[in-house]
Amino acid sequence: MIASAGPGLSSRLFASLRRRDQRTKAELYLTGLLATEGRKSVRNISASLSGAGDGATEQSLHHFITSSTWDWAPVRTALAETLAERAPRHVWTVRALPIPKAGTHSVGVDRLYVPGLGQSLHGQLAFGLWCADEQLAAPVDWRLHLPDSWLSEAPRRARAEIPASAAPEDLDECAVSLAIGGAGRTTGRPVALDHIPARPGAVADAFTRAGVPFLARITARTPLAVADPALPGAGAGPLPAGQILQALRGLRRPVTWPDPGRTPVRRSSLVAAVPVRVGRAAAGHRLLLLGEWTDPRRPPAALWLTWVRGASAGTLLRLTKYAARVRVDGEPLGDRAGLRDFEGRSFPGWHRHMTLASVAHTVLAASVADTSYALPLSA
Repeated sequence: MIASAGPGLSSRLFASLRRRDQRTKAELYLTGLLATEGRKSVRNISASLSGAGDGATEQSLHHFITSSTWDWAPVRTALAETLAERAPRHVWTVRALPIPKAGTHSVGVDRLYVPGLGQSLHGQLAFGLWCADEQLAAPVDWRLHLPDSWLSEAPRRARAEIPASAAPEDLDECAVSLAIGGAGRTTGRPVALDHIPARPGAVADAFTRAGVPFLARITARTPLAVADPALPGAGAGPLPAGQILQALRGLRRPVTWPDPGRTPVRRSSLVAAVPVRVGRAAAGHRLLLLGEWTDPRRPPAALWLTWVRGASAGTLLRLTKYAARVRVDGEPLGDRAGLRDFEGRSFPGWHRHMTLASVAHTVLAASVADTSYALPLSA
């Protein structure tokens, strides 16, 4: 177990904390996240740091997370910049993180349907923005989905300290808002939306209007229109994406890619990219439907709607494999870093904990990545 992140990384990430005592507590909390076994509650972190547990340490850390005035946004931006510098070919990945909860007081808790799980749960649902490449995946920003019951009930909203700027949004809007406006927008690299949107046309329109290159996971049933008049299906109107790809499987080409679970193992798939139009984005932009076949005798295993200028089908597929690293090893490391463990009730407290847990996740991920991927974990 890593005992400390070291001064090299923490001094850069915590530079926005103006007071020395705040920087000291941030480093202490980070050390606790890395050293504490099991659930990363403030009480457990305090006990890990002080042996049998120290009431003064627990109270100090609790205040630092829930009631202090430090802004988490600059810390997240610094984390995004640090990771982007050391992973120049990264893809920003947006993925939902379900957080089961037993009680009803944690901010955002409700009975929620999680598309990625295909089922409902009682708890919180957050979207994370991750920096992912062939070697590492780490979260840099978060957006908590807030059901209407938390926004429309004034006493409940006030107790949770939900800011006035928080407005109702569906899951698509929550994910896209993070993708376009999150800390990762410090670079112009593509965003992989690893969330099947309910309204793919509106999602594509939002990305293209903002000028953000993207790859969005879709299903075989998503209706699209073939945009190249020389291809079969052009002029037929909207067709299911899976049907378009099966009709044009003669366009498939082999592409090798890094296995996100067993780097540096390389694998191969058949890939086809078809020009299409969807929703209002059709008025100004032609998109690509990217299909991947892991078995040439079966339907496509994965389908993506993309808008990344100048990228080949092979490059696009490899970006989706970088995004897959979040699913394969990002979430297990996230549990070790305490991403699901905040026990407080407030909106600011949740964000401060998630920020420091993201830093802890980065330290853990860098420690198991290829040695050529070096974060400045010591001075």
